[in-house]
Amino acid sequence: MPFTTIQPGEIGDCIDRIGRQWMLITAGDEQRFNTMTASWGGMGTLFNKPVATIYVRPQRYTYQFTEQQDTFSLCFFDPCYRDALTLCGTKSGRDIDKPRACGLDPIFDTAPYFEQAQLVVLCRKLYYTDMGDGVFVDKSVEAANYPEKDYHRLYIGEIEKVYRHL
Repeated sequence: MPFTTIQPGEIGDCIDRIGRQWMLITAGDEQRFNTMTASWGGMGTLFNKPVATIYVRPQRYTYQFTEQQDTFSLCFFDPCYRDALTLCGTKSGRDIDKPRACGLDPIFDTAPYFEQAQLVVLCRKLYYTDMGDGVFVDKSVEAANYPEKDYHRLYIGEIEKVYRHL
């Protein structure tokens, strides 16, 4: 199924798309890449650019790929792919080939993405910072999400391309 290019402002409701429908964060190259399911993130404007924010814990296999590469993709799917997104969020790419197990076909541009995605957002990293102890204003958020002190790295990426399936 072919893709068409759209503008970042045409992406739509990101709260629903990311938080309820989930997305795959994918980084790497044609030789090696990994993908993971995420329901945390955001899109907006920062540094006078359209941006996406993602959060990846250092123990996740995808972390090494987001660290090594300058780019990453965010893929959003039709609800019929919910089982695939569940698998990609519960299994490690260290142990299985997640795209093959889910029947997802990778395409390689500035970052890998998947043919089956309804919407693809390609980003170039601009900034990162590590979340950590002592910076949460609302301590209940930290207690609920980081009882093991396994904080995320936050990446901000400039949205360079957005594709939607025709």
